[in-house]
Amino acid sequence: MGKKGGSKHLKRLPAPTFWPIHKKEFKWVVKPKPGPHMKDRSFPLLLILREILGLAKNRKEAKRILSENYFKVDGVIRKKDTFSVGLMDVLDISVIKKSYRILPLRRKGLGLHVIDGAEKDFKLCKILNKTIVKGGISQLNLHDGRNILLKKSDSEPITENVIKTHDVLKIDLPNSKILDHLSFNVGAFAIVENGKNIGRWGEIIAIEKKGALQPSIVTLKDLEDNQFKTILNYVFPIGKNEPWISLPEEVKQ
Repeated sequence: MGKKGGSKHLKRLPAPTFWPIHKKEFKWVVKPKPGPHMKDRSFPLLLILREILGLAKNRKEAKRILSENYFKVDGVIRKKDTFSVGLMDVLDISVIKKSYRILPLRRKGLGLHVIDGAEKDFKLCKILNKTIVKGGISQLNLHDGRNILLKKSDSEPITENVIKTHDVLKIDLPNSKILDHLSFNVGAFAIVENGKNIGRWGEIIAIEKKGALQPSIVTLKDLEDNQFKTILNYVFPIGKNEPWISLPEEVKQ
């Protein structure tokens, strides 16, 4: 009988480069289970608990801590040490009374940023796709695997004609209720989530649309009036007149 499914194991050498692990100290590393984020764009909870925060010395201790309902991801208790945590996810740890948001860091990839109590109650989600489902209802497919149905009761003042692909929704946690809408337009503040400019953020000053075979180019301007460019898929809007979320100091530089 042939093998079914992909590999359940992950070697350290091909692991994502932003994971804080020694590549040659051991052969294997924990592999994130399929979930809201891709393997190379997320952390498994075990890695956050053991390598990043240092709350456990080994996997056995980490599993025991997780079993005590101390960890919430986007307001939901998570006990699996292989659960994937990715971009813009909110991690609340009651045992140490701290909350974190996963953000892209300059020249580092993804990392944890400490946030205050008010920020842990909402999350920013980018719209990757918009489809029509049964009954003529618009379904918004978000970057973290969520699917939100835009019912008529939810359409005021946000109408389905206003919301477009690449826009961002500010949603309530853990209920996924839409709090606000941010259009992907010139004048919005955005952060770069991938590529050589990862972690840089600024105001969108131009959007150059290309053909079907070439990605659109977005030009941004940082706080020091330095301009830089990246492709449209790497840009994640984070605010209108100012960022809706707090940013680490290294991102602001």
